Amino acid sequence: MPAPITYLDHAATTPLLPAAQAAMAHGFAIWANPSSPHRAGRAARAALEDARARIAAALGWTGEVILTSGASEALAIAITRARRPVSAVSTVEHEAVLRHTGPALRLAVDQVGQVILPDPAVLGGLVAIQHVNNETGVIQPIDGIYEQVRAAGGVLLADAAQSAGKLPLPPADLIAISAHKFGGPAGTGALLVRDWALLNPGGGQERGYRGGTENLPGVLAMAAALEQGHDWMETAAAMRARLDAGVVAAGGQVIAADGPRIATIGAIRAPGLAANAQLIRLDAMGIAVSAGSACSSGSLRTSHVLTAMAVDGADTVIRVSIGRETTAADIDRFIAAWAGLVAGTRR
Repeated sequence: MPAPITYLDHAATTPLLPAAQAAMAHGFAIWANPSSPHRAGRAARAALEDARARIAAALGWTGEVILTSGASEALAIAITRARRPVSAVSTVEHEAVLRHTGPALRLAVDQVGQVILPDPAVLGGLVAIQHVNNETGVIQPIDGIYEQVRAAGGVLLADAAQSAGKLPLPPADLIAISAHKFGGPAGTGALLVRDWALLNPGGGQERGYRGGTENLPGVLAMAAALEQGHDWMETAAAMRARLDAGVVAAGGQVIAADGPRIATIGAIRAPGLAANAQLIRLDAMGIAVSAGSACSSGSLRTSHVLTAMAVDGADTVIRVSIGRETTAADIDRFIAAWAGLVAGTRR
């Protein structure tokens, strides 16, 4: 029987919480189409709208909520349906943003990965800046950025896929979230909208902003997952500190060590040992981590995020990410295995 896996790839996806699983089962029991006019459809609609309100309440959001299949779709709706053209986007955004933003100005970042804002003249359109980077965990100073974008007459889109359900929402006009990053199911997310006037409608459901039958079980599960809160982040901070200390002691480097980072993500570098080689050898030892974004970790391309940060040896960086279930024993097992790889490279 194979040994249990030490799972440290929670930024890619994290286990479905028991409360979310129960809510999802309830959703499958009331499976009617929420847009159908009959009694079963009306009951499903009532459950859907109740979940929508619970999602907003759990996030402290006072605007509108468009239910989507995940953060990628939410970002696509925000960018392609916005009434303002995209004027600027950071160089460290997720590919789900970059693929839709065409020739918009790319905003550079400093050595810890925080955006350097240019002349306010370019902030007058739709500006896309993520809240937390999915590869490094670096937190952007969204409060100050939002003030500058608003002062320039612009609209701010924040990708909060890695922070929603873990940190308070950032101030923004449009915010994308993904349920499977905080204990909900994959295939479910939302676009939070400050004002309907920011978007052009373009679909048959979700008040005309999205096509397709609503995923009632997924939405109920997302609401339940958010209601579990984020008190566990204090424990995550202790786990990440333990990870950082172990990496440094083993002769490795913590990326953006001096920058503000979410407690759940650590990007670490093993000089001289390719990231793909690390992943293969750690996987053989029953340890699951990743290199860069899970969406592109199968690629041999160097991370555009680390390139933008001018990280030396970007192809030797891996991502270790922490979830509710992560224990000190998990971190210690990873450090022991990884330190052995580093020592072997030196020899």
